[in-house]
Amino acid sequence: MAHRKVIILGSTGSIGTQALDVVAQAVLPDGTPRFTVTAISAGGGKLELLAQQAVQLQVAAVGLAAGDAGTLRTLIAAAAAAAGLADFSPEIISGPDASTVIAAWGAGTAQAADVVLNGITGSIGLAPTLAALGTPALLALANKESLIVGGELVKAAASPGQLVPVDSEHSALAQALRSGSFEEVDKLVITASGGPFRGLGRAELAHVTPAQALKHPTWDMGPMVTTNSATLVNKGLEVIEAHLLFDIPLERIEAVVHPQSVIHSMVQFSDGSTIAQASPPDMRLPIALGLGWPERVPGAAAPCDWTQAATWTFEPLDDAAFPAVELAKDAARRGSTCPAVYNAANEEAVHAFHEGRIGFLDIVDTIAEVLSEHTAATQLTLEGVLEAERWARARTRELLAAKGIAAVDAGSTL
Repeated sequence: MAHRKVIILGSTGSIGTQALDVVAQAVLPDGTPRFTVTAISAGGGKLELLAQQAVQLQVAAVGLAAGDAGTLRTLIAAAAAAAGLADFSPEIISGPDASTVIAAWGAGTAQAADVVLNGITGSIGLAPTLAALGTPALLALANKESLIVGGELVKAAASPGQLVPVDSEHSALAQALRSGSFEEVDKLVITASGGPFRGLGRAELAHVTPAQALKHPTWDMGPMVTTNSATLVNKGLEVIEAHLLFDIPLERIEAVVHPQSVIHSMVQFSDGSTIAQASPPDMRLPIALGLGWPERVPGAAAPCDWTQAATWTFEPLDDAAFPAVELAKDAARRGSTCPAVYNAANEEAVHAFHEGRIGFLDIVDTIAEVLSEHTAATQLTLEGVLEAERWARARTRELLAAKGIAAVDAGSTL
């Protein structure tokens, strides 16, 4: 167990703020901090929080993807003065490539990070993921979209053991897979809470509202991920992610509804044994494991209380009401740029849903329509992925406009 320097991308988001909770609590046996955060980045929607984090952590660099760098510097100066750190002035990197620059901050110097946590939401995390993998640092990946859209590009860029999953489901799989060899694995079982609309039929889903879609029964997440959980698009993305991370064929990866969200995923082995990872729903546990991998961080989260009675239930997915998982598998089977199109069309449709332009069912229906029109690239390249995403976003907006729905501003964010 050793001290580690950490870079956090998306520090003001749900994953980033919980990661900072882990960092604040984690200590080595001698009482010194286990982690030191050397650089952070954020989109720019919470400038005051970003400034406070920069001062509290005394980072060397701050990345700002959108927003005014001058305003951020003023806020940092004010927070530093209030904290008695009048001379504190980190380097500020601003612009759309800020997180990509921060991801490789200090590489090759004494400031080089041991771990980069990518907590960005959406496929904009791809370039930072590739930048982090271009360094010797471990990449704790909460930004599943970058692996999904980047596919083999990301896998080729990663050194053996460099990529560690932070999604609770994939962290659970990584832990359970330690129980046997690759050849002994029969099946991966990914659990889903079922979201806020579990048990509803397709006809009932036609009338749900954006506010209802954001009321997740278990997890506290950002708007995009929460909506994706309601449609089960998130589970479709996680199936693709598991396929890419663990090299298990899609037909040997299943999703099952587990409303209590205590079993985060399971591995079924060839002898009939199933190993499950159980813990109360708290993202700080997989985050801590990602930062400390392969070692655990004591006290990262509360364990299950086995002195209390509890009941866990499991149900099959209703693919008729929630076709997103099977659609994701189809995209993954086609491969190449198809997963990128699935993700990009979804992001555009989710924005439209929250703008009140479309209904809930239109989200996955639109993804299916865009995918059906897409011709996958014969060879996967970064430019090919970006071009496929541009096409998918434009085509999604065209389809919505053709239905009499106002196009969503491509630059809008949830």
